[in-house]
Amino acid sequence: MLVATPIAAEYGAWIDNSGPWMCYPGQAYPVPALPGCRPLLKLQCNGSEVPEAVLRDCCQQLADISEWCRCGALYSMLDNMYKEHGVQEGQAGTEVFPRCRREVVKLTAAGVPAVCKLPIVIDASGDGAYVCKGVATYPGA
Repeated sequence: MLVATPIAAEYGAWIDNSGPWMCYPGQAYPVPALPGCRPLLKLQCNGSEVPEAVLRDCCQQLADISEWCRCGALYSMLDNMYKEHGVQEGQAGTEVFPRCRREVVKLTAAGVPAVCKLPIVIDASGDGAYVCKGVATYPGA
């Protein structure tokens, strides 16, 4: 406990018992993560209008996840999508959504918290943001 105490205090664990250590797939969010966000991602990525029901479903699923874990859930969603399509990390030329390049999928996923107007925590200081950095830079997604 002595080792964990400074880390837990740094993340404010004694206040609300939340932090990045709580973000394990299957515990902090279901696996597969955010199934309601896949249609949103596809529509946005292809430049299509997103129906209100699709937006609501995705945003509700994201809202149910701690702000510490939302980017991790988006990362997990992208990872699962590519694995389902047989894409290996770093493999080029295979797209999950037709007419939507991998880079655009990553950037679109990174912006989902902003679309939903849901904050995320970006570092140990607890500073908030609305765009996931890790999702946008993940090379395999």
